[in-house]
Amino acid sequence: MKPQLHSLLGIEQLTTAQIESILALARRMDPSRPSQLLRGKRVALLFYESSTRTRTSFEFAAKTLGAATTLVTPVSSSIEKGESLIDTGWTVANLGADAIVMRHANSGAAYLLARYVRVPIVNAGDGMHQHPSQALLDALTITTHKKRLNGLRVVIVGDVYHSRVARSNAELLSRFDADIVFCGPPDFVPEISASLAPGVTACHDLNIALQGADVVMALRVQKERLAGKHLSVEDYIANYQVTPQRMMLAKPDAVLMHPGPVIRGMELTSEVADGPQSCIHEQVRNGVKTRMAILAMLLRAAR
Repeated sequence: MKPQLHSLLGIEQLTTAQIESILALARRMDPSRPSQLLRGKRVALLFYESSTRTRTSFEFAAKTLGAATTLVTPVSSSIEKGESLIDTGWTVANLGADAIVMRHANSGAAYLLARYVRVPIVNAGDGMHQHPSQALLDALTITTHKKRLNGLRVVIVGDVYHSRVARSNAELLSRFDADIVFCGPPDFVPEISASLAPGVTACHDLNIALQGADVVMALRVQKERLAGKHLSVEDYIANYQVTPQRMMLAKPDAVLMHPGPVIRGMELTSEVADGPQSCIHEQVRNGVKTRMAILAMLLRAAR
């Protein structure tokens, strides 16, 4: 990839060629076959928020490539004593970390740390802002089934406003002229979200949005956020839950995705989550492959 990436902070920093290079390398990665590509490297997992899929897959990715990992969380470090983000980053880097994978509740935290720490930073999710590795693994999953990203109709349904996954996916898919539809209640899909990236439109009627869809991606919806907007769980389920009947409005070969954690009975039914169109488990598996590719490229070990 030219120019060489130093950190992965957001999709907006990647060229289309760089996205394609990461996906191409991810396809070559085999998590079942450990290698020594990153032997001698040390990867720090700096997680200010809880995580299952992202943290574990980055850890497995690093170890499969031969790197050592260490987990740093607020409750197990000086963060709990009030140490600043920058001081924590400096400490971890000076202890010998060759890369830092960071998740933080504040938007822009990874960008801030990258200004002060010399080692590569991987943004594993920053507030409501970006989740680049998730968008890349989603793209890998889509291309496995559709062979392309160009021109696809992708419907992203749920709490788009608070979703870093929706933002990163929209930025990535728009590079390939995809038709991206954000769908959900008006408070979760404000019209301003349609200006996020080229090709993005907002729709508040799921039955209309799903017509002709190639990809349907459901997002997590938190009950407390519904309550904060004076929306009932029952109304959300009635109007926006992805069901087998609603999936029939999409193309017959449409695939279903969800970045997790999946709340069955809320965003989608178990019949859909476990159905033949579901790629949810595949997304999780692709997370390791994609994050192997990211670490290899950032640590300049890709061949």
